[in-house]
Amino acid sequence: MLASSVTKRPTTPDELISSQLSAALDRLDLSTRRVFAGKLQGERRSKARGRSVEFEDFRPYVPGDDLRHIDWNVFARLDRLFIKIFQEEQDLSLHVVLDASASMDAGRPNKLIFAQRVAMALGYLGLVNNNRVSAWVFGGVTGGPPGASRVRRLPPMRGRTSVQRLAKFLLEETFPDAAIAGRPDREEASFTSAMRSIAASRSGRGVLVLLTDLFAPEGYADGLSLLAGGNAQSGGTSGGAPAWDITVIQTLSPGELDPESELSSDGGRAVIGDLRLTDAETGRAAEVTITRELVDRYLARFEAFQREASTFCTRRGIQHVVARSDADVSVLLMDELRRRGTIR
Repeated sequence: MLASSVTKRPTTPDELISSQLSAALDRLDLSTRRVFAGKLQGERRSKARGRSVEFEDFRPYVPGDDLRHIDWNVFARLDRLFIKIFQEEQDLSLHVVLDASASMDAGRPNKLIFAQRVAMALGYLGLVNNNRVSAWVFGGVTGGPPGASRVRRLPPMRGRTSVQRLAKFLLEETFPDAAIAGRPDREEASFTSAMRSIAASRSGRGVLVLLTDLFAPEGYADGLSLLAGGNAQSGGTSGGAPAWDITVIQTLSPGELDPESELSSDGGRAVIGDLRLTDAETGRAAEVTITRELVDRYLARFEAFQREASTFCTRRGIQHVVARSDADVSVLLMDELRRRGTIR
């Protein structure tokens, strides 16, 4: 993977989400493949029936019903007891998880900047619809034991007034170690330990969107299995209740999808001939002679990696979406995620 691009990193909320995109998102809402019971009364109508301010129907009284729900006006007219049924309103929680590891801070356009903007747009969508929104950013650490997880969390919040708080969190926490990115002594956070920390924080159910390239040195399998929890049909925990409705947005650069499309800084082809390649995660470098045959072998292995990731997610009830870092964020949200049912 190439080193971090020269794309200017967002420094203000307006650079994270444009006024045009926020206006378009005001007309949309989050959706889920499951019905989850929320802890707070929100604006989402559920399939369950219970107590709320919105009346739906009557049913005959049966012994054991709460007498407070009897409609005494109907009793006065009909001399029969009926119970009021209300449409229960349930809160939908949204959890946005952003992978800020060194491999994400790479590519042209920069994958991490793209994912940061998608995270902001999703969080905005949840907040303006009065859903509970939490955010996590995980990435490299500069001290502590190797593989230690550095996970930064923004606790649950709700309402349009929290939009600035979310933007501030993403702006300050996405690139905390920018000055040492790519250094050989950089200690990168473990994907698995980060997912374990996030899964351990689960106190309810809801929608979780993970923005990552899935390029974890130790692999993604253990981490995603931990995150899936009770969702797992195989490979995850068994016997648990349905956990989060998870969508993985795998963020990839055009050069990762097609190395020959990558251009050097002077406009020439960047992947033909003798090159010095640097691993963004470890800082280790290698001299490599790139040939057409080597590119073909890369593409074959990369396609196999993508097939395995898609199959792995499907078996665990996780939705797998591939997003190019040169894509239009509004198209990703309002076309792709609406088609898949994450947004409505």
